[in-house]
Amino acid sequence: MDNKIGTYNFVAEPFHVDFTGRLTLGVLGNHLLNCAGFHATERGFGIAELNEDNYTWVLSRLAIDMDEMPRQYEPFAVQTWVENVYRLFTDRNFAIIDKDGRKIGYARSVWAMISLNTRKPADLLTLHGGSIVDYVCDEPCPIEKPTRIKVQATEPICSLTAKYSDIDINGHVNSIRYIEHILDLFPIQLYRTKRIRRFEMAYVAESYYGDTLSFYLDDDGNDVYGVEVKKNGSEAVCRAKVEFDELKS
Repeated sequence: MDNKIGTYNFVAEPFHVDFTGRLTLGVLGNHLLNCAGFHATERGFGIAELNEDNYTWVLSRLAIDMDEMPRQYEPFAVQTWVENVYRLFTDRNFAIIDKDGRKIGYARSVWAMISLNTRKPADLLTLHGGSIVDYVCDEPCPIEKPTRIKVQATEPICSLTAKYSDIDINGHVNSIRYIEHILDLFPIQLYRTKRIRRFEMAYVAESYYGDTLSFYLDDDGNDVYGVEVKKNGSEAVCRAKVEFDELKS
């Protein structure tokens, strides 16, 4: 079991927190993805190794569910493990642990491995003779799985052009940048009184430098919002569901 769960230590740096003094969701998301990379690399199926064979990992879904966020300068840890491996995708979970060793949140993610040549999913059960399944672990992750997100809004509330700082090593808009752009849809007053309880993301397609990204917002009431991002007026690239609750002191 110990070999199956990776634990990685961090500190909430001053430039990683927002005006409330707590870690931002975007930085936490980056840490989660980094930990996924560390964990996979240590076990022989990291991106660098896959790239040699012209494959890479692609994030399909992400759900982050937090009781609270680490405060500025506080140490915290992220644990990660593989819950399931299917032929075309794998479920990876995370726990976020505060400085006192308490689990203050969890995350679930779904990944596919794609061929860089065809951009089509590859069969995970043939990777290294199927050895990825050796790391499947039954550590509990007591949060809901990512749900199907539907957005009804037909008029965008804003648009932006994908610029230099949006683009990652794969040449498309970084998965976490979508999260940051979506959180910018809400006024700062909201963040003075509420916090993000749960954030879900479903990635549908890639977008690139120069694409126009339009944001469609549903207010479901009860502090729950649906967001759809479309590129160049038509194709959906991702959908999100954001749940807020009252800010704890």
